Order: sequence, then C-alpha cells, then structure tokens
Amino acid sequence: MLTTVRTTSLGAAALALAALALTQVAPASAATLTADDPRDLGHGVDLRSVEVQHGGRNVVVTTTHADLVPDYRSGSSGAVFLDTDPADPGPEFVLAGGYFSGTDYVLLTTDGFARGSWGEPVEGSYRMRVDYDADQVRTRIARSALGSPDEVRVAVRVAGTRPDGTDTRPDWLGAPRSLTDWGASR
Repeated sequence: MLTTVRTTSLGAAALALAALALTQVAPASAATLTADDPRDLGHGVDLRSVEVQHGGRNVVVTTTHADLVPDYRSGSSGAVFLDTDPADPGPEFVLAGGYFSGTDYVLLTTDGFARGSWGEPVEGSYRMRVDYDADQVRTRIARSALGSPDEVRVAVRVAGTRPDGTDTRPDWLGAPRSLTDWGASR
C-alpha cells in the first residue's frame, strides 16, 4: 500500500512538473520579426542580427553582435529607433546606450534619426541588458511607454572605437536609416 501511494505521489509530481513546463514554453501571443545583417564592421560590436518581439505588454528588441566586450575602450554603443505611427514616417522613439560596463542608456522621443532631432527622456518602464557571453543586447520597453502602439518597426545603428582610438563607421541593420517591416501586437 505504501508503494502504491509513493508511486501515485511521484506520478502526480511528474504530471505537475510537466504541466508547469508546458505552460512556460511560449510567450503570450507576440509578433516576432527577425533580420540578419552581414559581417561588415570589423569590430566586436558588428551587428549580426536583430529580433523584435511585439507582445501585449512589451516590445523586446534583441541584437546579436560579433564579439561584445565589457572594456570601455571598445566604445561599443548602439541606438534602437522605434517607429510607432504608420501615418508619420520615421521613428518617434530612440533607445540609446553604451554596450560596455559602467555605461548607461536612455529612451528618448525623436523626430528622425539625427542626434539633433532627439528630444526629451520618456517616462515609463524600459531596460537594456548586455550579455557578453551570448554577444547580445536585450532591450525591453513597456508598450505603455511608447503610447501602446498597434504596430512597431525598428532601425538599429551601432558603432565602436578601434584599438588605435579611431571610431568605426556606423553599422546599420540593412541600409542606413531603413526600418524593418511592421510587427503588430497580438
């Protein structure tokens, strides 16, 4: 009788674990866009791919790079431009920051791609994390901080500093100042 109870308890525990695992397999409905970028910069910040997930609560942009390092001398930095209004061409927001240890980031309003068009900081929830082991930068922005848009598209620009102190040219996802396709929230 004790063996039967133990088997039943173990069986129930196994079913509970399986159910828990299945409930966490996929995120809630989200549009996902992925774009690859050629190796064209010759620096560790070289952009390799961008994935955009537009979910019910957040927009998550994950960029993958050639070889990110925490050293400030890399000068690695980037800007994720977000277009949220199909009626108004160009981005309305930009999240800009450094990709090395000790640096910071900020979400700003913008009326274009030029730094001179960047406006005020945006209030709301957003976070940028650099994973040096995975060579990725993950940016999460609450949809409410962006005005809860129905659709989003992005442009990404990165750059760095060479060992001799000269700056690299900017590396854009695709053509300079080009935006991805629209991704609708579900």
